[in-house]
Formats: sequence, C-alpha cells, structure tokens
Amino acid sequence: MIGWIHHVTLRVADVDEARERWSLLHGLSGEGGLLRCGYEDFCLELVPAGSAAPGIEHVAYELRPGITLGEARERLEAAGVKPREVDVPVRGRGLRLEDCDGNGVLVIERRVPERSEDRWPPVARRTGTLLAHRPRKLGHVNYLTADTPRIAGWYERVLGFAITDWIGDDAVWLHVNGDHHVLAFLDKGYCHLHHVAFELVDFGEMRVALDHLAQHGRWITWGPGRHSMAQNLFAYVRMPEEELFVELYSDMEQLQADHEPRRFPDDPHASNAWGQLPPRSYFRFDEEAIRSEAEQREALAAAAGSAVS
Repeated sequence: MIGWIHHVTLRVADVDEARERWSLLHGLSGEGGLLRCGYEDFCLELVPAGSAAPGIEHVAYELRPGITLGEARERLEAAGVKPREVDVPVRGRGLRLEDCDGNGVLVIERRVPERSEDRWPPVARRTGTLLAHRPRKLGHVNYLTADTPRIAGWYERVLGFAITDWIGDDAVWLHVNGDHHVLAFLDKGYCHLHHVAFELVDFGEMRVALDHLAQHGRWITWGPGRHSMAQNLFAYVRMPEEELFVELYSDMEQLQADHEPRRFPDDPHASNAWGQLPPRSYFRFDEEAIRSEAEQREALAAAAGSAVS
C-alpha cells in the first residue's frame, strides 16, 4: 500500500528558530514551517510544540500510484485501524493514525507531477533558490521500541511494509521500495524516535557536510562508518533541541525484486564494518548524555585507563 516516505513533522519550541537552524545545519530550504531538500514540495514540517514536548509528531508516507485515500481507509479499517482525516499542507487531505507503539503515522496520496520538467532529474533542472550544499532526499526514520517483533508485524499487516533484514532478534529494517529500508526499529526497552536520515550523493558530499557541521559547533556522535547490513556509509549528529539524531548517509543497498530477509549476527561487524560501535549515550536523549558526548567522557576515560595500565 505504501510506496515512499514523504515527510517528517516535528514539534519545535520556536518555528522560526528551528527553520533557520535546520536550514543552516542541513542545507534545507523553504518558508514558514515547510522545508525541502531539492525539488520536492517539502520533506520536513515544523509545527509549534505548544504545551507538548518538542519531538516527533508524525511520519508521513505516500500511497502507491492508483490507491486513493478512500481505498486506503477501507484497507486500514479492515486491519482494525480507524484513521481520521486531517488537513495536510500543500497536499490537501490525509489519513492520521497511530501505530501500536503510539507513534504518529500520516498517509497521503501519491502526487504525479503535472509538468514534464517536474519529472526531470535534478541535474537537468535549473534553480535560482536552492542551496549549494543540500541532501538528496529524506530517506528513512529509525525508532527505539520495547517490542520489535510486535511493531514490525503491525507495519507488515496494516501498511504493507516488508521486512528487509534483522540483526539478532531485537533490530529490524523494513522497506516499501528498492531502498534497503525506509523504517527501522531497535529494542531498547522504551519508545522514542531515534533518527531522521537524509541521503547525500557520496562520501565526498558527506565530508562537506561534516566539515560544515563542525564549523557550527555540532559533533558527530557515531561515524563516519559503514553499516555492513545495509552497506551504507553513515554519520550521526545529535539535534538535542528536538531530542533526535540526524543520520547522513550515502551508498545505500538497492534491493532486488526477489530479496529475502536476512538475519545478521548481533555483533559489532554487522553494525559497522569498520569496527567501532557507538558510545553508550547514542541511545539516550537526556542532558547528561549530551554533556557526556560534548565533553568526550568515554574517549577520555578509555585513554586514562590505558595510561594507568
């Protein structure tokens, strides 16, 4: 039923401040609360948090071509889910629901470009507004959960996602098209959005992005590295304002039509072919975890232990 990821909606303390920050750090452009990577209508929506905590509001997915909202509603209700119809910026109407962990999900119809030039690849088009450094696209999201098989089964049954791969029994990756994954879950005993991922063209573009982030006082929590399972190059930068990470990645595995799920061992090599696992703070979003990273406590503790021995 689902064909693509479309956008992520975040609750933020100040929309104007968040727009400037996400634009400056990650090369997104746009006006108001809607930001885009390139020529899409938008990939990130920023909404006022109000009395709620900043963080994830929902992830929006496009239906496959030819499936209407009415047909999607029927399929969802047949699966025991009762969505509600809501307004969606630029796109008109959508169906809002929650998965079995309570994460917000939005379903919208696929929009086919009306103008022929809107179907051209980016390098064939011209612009006077897009930034020089920008991601290629919004690629996927990754959640922490308390029950990986349960949440993976929900996305298979209700929205038609397919399992790509497992690492051990507690981490699963799911796809809806040729990209290795559009969604992933890792059991850490609680539910939380872990990261939003933007695709870059190649490792050279990642170097540009990481240099840029460093000059603006942002550090890399994990990476650069290469995930053995999905094959992609990666680097993770923390966005403490919205309690999430941004993954910058390139060279993601493209699946064959006859792909069968694989199960990788739960060892360091499956997570990072280059060997380094993330710091323990990587799965935490509290102030102490952020200070630990900024002060390089784990690295300094390891160095001190080595010197003593």
